[in-house]
Amino acid sequence: MPILRYFNACGAMLDEQGQPIRGEAHQPETHLIPLTLQVPLGQRPSIAIFGTDYPTPDGTCIRDYIHIEDLAQAHVLSLEALEERPAMAFNLGNGHGYSVREVIQVAQEVVGAEFPVVETERRPGDAASLVASAQRARAELGWQPRYPDLRDIIGSAWAWHQAHPQGYAKGN
Repeated sequence: MPILRYFNACGAMLDEQGQPIRGEAHQPETHLIPLTLQVPLGQRPSIAIFGTDYPTPDGTCIRDYIHIEDLAQAHVLSLEALEERPAMAFNLGNGHGYSVREVIQVAQEVVGAEFPVVETERRPGDAASLVASAQRARAELGWQPRYPDLRDIIGSAWAWHQAHPQGYAKGN
């Protein structure tokens, strides 16, 4: 059985014409990219940065973001590998982290507008940096993320959120 550990699954699946098919919507929403995109959609007044004094280049937490299509490909490859071995475990991420400030900045660039950002206190338990090493998945499965660029990830999420501002709500 494959065990796959995701690092911040995000982005949206687009069809061949670039139209959004599947995206990210939770109730309540807790993930940075969708929360950030709710601001330019007028669904929240601002995006919060929880802590600006971490030992990182810009003082905000760093996380590894992985596009959902890259995760899907890793699933296919790991299921194919089951023919050769019954068990395996892999971290799935890009191996590169982006700070909260970088995510917000790229989101503003993608949507073409600045929006309010509020700096607040740290949340208890937040680590300064969490970045995956997916070297094993790359070596053993031949897996390579096709969408490692944060602009592509946020761009696909923005396309989906614009087309589905209420997520998967009925009639949307």
